Amino acid sequence: MARKIRKAIMPVAGFGTRFLPATKSQPKEMLPVVDRPVIQYLVEEAVASGIEEIVFVTGRGKRAIEDHFDVSYELEETLVEKNKQDLLKEVQKIAHLAKFSYVRQSLPLGDGHAILQAAHLVGDEPVLVLFGDCIYDSKVPAAKQIIETYHRHKGSIIGTATVPLEEVSQFGVVAGERIDKRTVKMTHMVEKPAPEDAPSQSVAVGKYIVTPEIFAILSTMKSGASGEIRLADAFEIALKKGHEIYAYDFDGIWLDTGDKFNFLRATIHLGLKHPKIKKKLTAYIKEIAKNL
Repeated sequence: MARKIRKAIMPVAGFGTRFLPATKSQPKEMLPVVDRPVIQYLVEEAVASGIEEIVFVTGRGKRAIEDHFDVSYELEETLVEKNKQDLLKEVQKIAHLAKFSYVRQSLPLGDGHAILQAAHLVGDEPVLVLFGDCIYDSKVPAAKQIIETYHRHKGSIIGTATVPLEEVSQFGVVAGERIDKRTVKMTHMVEKPAPEDAPSQSVAVGKYIVTPEIFAILSTMKSGASGEIRLADAFEIALKKGHEIYAYDFDGIWLDTGDKFNFLRATIHLGLKHPKIKKKLTAYIKEIAKNL
């Protein structure tokens, strides 16, 4: 019987170089999409999927993330004094979304290395892993979709999206036997292949269920040719050892916040759904579209 997934790891130690100079002194995960930072969307997604504990793997310059998910007495007192009850409730709920822990990745040695820093807080449980630049607009939270897939198949899960063939070279591409509309039983994974060499158009988007077997492999790995310990390499080793790994194609709209264009796209998409600004934003977009 598959164990309940209670914990999530969120690696947030990267430098955010694609957003410099905006990320020179603040984490890219704290950049706001409409009215909340990217990382809060991910935390809310995890909590809506049944997660109780969240471990952030941070690095230098990431203190703003810890402060965001902590109580802010001075701010709350100010909101009370100004009788801004709606904003007070929004601020107060953040610190109580889940139980938060923080560990450091002192050196940028890869995503697998980052996850490994939280292993002692996970123990022998399967865990949800969410990287900080993948939001989904979906009826069922994306994290819940792969948790449910894990309970069906009892193996590690790689969340995927289908991209145009010309874009596969930017991602890790999964290959295997399709067992239903959205699920593939994996045989291998190809990192950033040329379009003509890609085994599929299903790419990893930064959401995973990682089982104890993968942590065991990561703990024995040394840095590869890239100089890093990579999660994709651990999955490849696991497949060769006969472990079952599945890829699940999310139902929903993928909002990648990892580069400038897609960050703006995500902001517009969610802005058009926001109850307080959607009418004004829709009117503005229609107005500027006339002049293009």
